[in-house]
Amino acid sequence: MEETSEYVPTIGLEIHAELKTKTKMFCNSKNDPDETRPNVNVCPVCLAHPGTLPVVNREAVKHVLRVGVAIKGKLADYTEFDRKNYFYPDLPKGYQISQYEFPLISGGELGGVAITRVHLEEDTASSIHDEATGLRHAEADSGLAEAGTTTIDYNRSGVPLMELVTEPTIHSAEEAGKFARELQLLLRHLGASNANMEKGEMRVEANVSVSKKTNNKNNILGTKVEIKNLNSFRTMERAVAYEIERQRTALENGETIVQETRGWDENKQSTFSQRIKEGSADYRYFPDPDIPPFRLSEIPGLGEDALRQGIGELPSERRARYVSIGVKLDDVDLYVRDMRFGNFFDAVVATYQKSQTKEISLASNYVANDLIKIVRDMEERETQPIDEIPISSLNFNKIIALLINGKISSRSAKDLLLAVISEKKDPEQLAKEKGLFQTEDAGALDEVVGKIIADNPGVVADFRAGKAAALEYLVGQGMKELRGAANPTILRDLFRKKIG
Repeated sequence: MEETSEYVPTIGLEIHAELKTKTKMFCNSKNDPDETRPNVNVCPVCLAHPGTLPVVNREAVKHVLRVGVAIKGKLADYTEFDRKNYFYPDLPKGYQISQYEFPLISGGELGGVAITRVHLEEDTASSIHDEATGLRHAEADSGLAEAGTTTIDYNRSGVPLMELVTEPTIHSAEEAGKFARELQLLLRHLGASNANMEKGEMRVEANVSVSKKTNNKNNILGTKVEIKNLNSFRTMERAVAYEIERQRTALENGETIVQETRGWDENKQSTFSQRIKEGSADYRYFPDPDIPPFRLSEIPGLGEDALRQGIGELPSERRARYVSIGVKLDDVDLYVRDMRFGNFFDAVVATYQKSQTKEISLASNYVANDLIKIVRDMEERETQPIDEIPISSLNFNKIIALLINGKISSRSAKDLLLAVISEKKDPEQLAKEKGLFQTEDAGALDEVVGKIIADNPGVVADFRAGKAAALEYLVGQGMKELRGAANPTILRDLFRKKIG
């Protein structure tokens, strides 16, 4: 929305993330997001058989508390679990065990966005609706449903689910997308969740309202509309942008915005009405009588000091560190999001002083452009991820040193990098074997320069006429003739002298 608009969008996000634990939230059934067979990771507890009792998963609680430490939120001392009452086929108990009045985390901040709360609950089962019903769940059709039917897979029922709620302080679809990506990055860094949106491990719901600027100055927000089942960052951004425009247009036409829940139609690229939005009173929350309340400070290993240990350098801190040594922002983003390349780059620059900006910049350029391409090509051929970078930081540094010292050209450095990875040999040895060292032999260079001048009279004439690009073309031809084994600066000087 343009700054000149008289309407201001306000967005709050509710983000659910399935936590990375061995077992479910309140039972010992396996928590396996990759399981494709329906209804195999189930037991009497997560199927809500009469007489069963829930037991809290300590690791799930610890994951959420570590998130709280990372976002500088207030960790609860007293906490309890509540029953959130509603009926739907994918909720076997007829209620969901969640948290209401006493969440694990209150407040905090991430990426400049204020956090309201972070709490823990259990996930629902997966409802799979056939196309004939006109309904779709967040999950893809498994192919198990017959025409016009709905099937339920309880593998996901009871999986630990973290819910994070932001304050309504986001004002554009782009800001919303940036925050959601930053949260995904943090969850992966902490090992709390894989947070793959395509697998439903992270699910985003956006609360969007639009109000006039005059009202907004008095903190009067518009009517909130919730958009559910947004299964990718791009989808969320498009849905939020559409909803902002829909509400703005309605207000301009004098229409009233209805508080409701809307879905996103990918084909039509628009939101659509699903149901009137429930309030908290509709869920009739009350403390779960089967789960006693906790004093977290009395449980070993769940105190703030203990939780802080092992968190390490947070993504935001890592990002700031790279920027401080002059790394390009695009490269910074790679190193923060892909720890393989980030850790490798750290090992490479560990031998440099902060003042060695040329070496740092050059090393980053070869990691983020050339090394990543080699690794991605290898992954494509082998059809699986590569866990370790296939070259040591020592050998990589040797290549950079040869380049910095003018012993090899930029073209030769690229070839040498690939050769070292392929042949597992010392860079200097390979450079010698393959003739990659730049020659400064005046006789050899003079012969090549003379030949290129003779073969390109038109380009030579262009250079004499003042076209600087013509000289660079001649130098390029010289480098090609010598297979990169020449110093381009010396070649450039030789061409100038010979052409006169």
